[in-house]
Amino acid sequence: METNSGGRNRSNGWRELLREAPSTVALLVDEQDFTAMTGYRTFKFADHEEYLGRMEALLRALESQGVHTTVAVFDPGEFTEFCEEHGLDPDATESRTRYTAGVAASGATVVYDGRPVRGLLPLLVDEAARRATFEYATDVLARAGGCDRYGEDIGHAAYLRASQALMRLAEVVEPGVHHAVCSVPADGAQLVAVLHAECAEPGKVHIREWDALVFCTVLAVAVAEGGPGGVVLRSSTEDGRDTVRGWSLRDGWLRPLTEAEVFSAYCTDAETGEPVPPEPGVDYRPGLTLPPPDA
Repeated sequence: METNSGGRNRSNGWRELLREAPSTVALLVDEQDFTAMTGYRTFKFADHEEYLGRMEALLRALESQGVHTTVAVFDPGEFTEFCEEHGLDPDATESRTRYTAGVAASGATVVYDGRPVRGLLPLLVDEAARRATFEYATDVLARAGGCDRYGEDIGHAAYLRASQALMRLAEVVEPGVHHAVCSVPADGAQLVAVLHAECAEPGKVHIREWDALVFCTVLAVAVAEGGPGGVVLRSSTEDGRDTVRGWSLRDGWLRPLTEAEVFSAYCTDAETGEPVPPEPGVDYRPGLTLPPPDA
């Protein structure tokens, strides 16, 4: 009896420790990435659908044991570079384990919440794109240099100004759920940052820290370079209707668009320039005037 009791206690102790040990699972999100890994002898899968099914079973097993699990993107190209940099054999399971641990620390990840693995893939792709956007925008700000007139780091000052703009925007929104998109032209492409915010009462807005960081960094690129940029805010309130407002960046600050400009921006196809029918239940309103920035 004593031996059995001790065994049960030890077993329970291991379960408790397991729950306190977070886990990371890295996924090959598309067929192309999956095919790139099938050339390795130690990679035992031949079909992407079967692979995703096995990975989903693994995630569910970890969840059933109370293990906090994050899911990352496994990028075969980055994996090859990682192995070359660290002198690892890419055709070894230990190398994939080390790469996954590195991705967990610095790569794009989402927390597993029990949804089917197919539902995780778009979230991972979006998170990877968000991280790539952030890294590119950060590099632009780092290369901005200093201001000859004031001796100030331009990138740092631009980020502070962009942060003020987001805070001012949070101060004027009404209670509800808000979806903001910041778009900035850069090197012939568009840097886009998206954030989701919830406002329970005026002046109290909840924004995920990572989303705010990416949003402000992208907006800061336009501030630093003195170029164009814009923000569109879609707000959902309890009355069931959505309101869209917009601002453009002029002289380093967000200036409200008119109702006609908001309608034109939201109801025009960005790629073709053709008009898009307005959505039912959506009101297009001018941007709100934001308090001026600090000097």
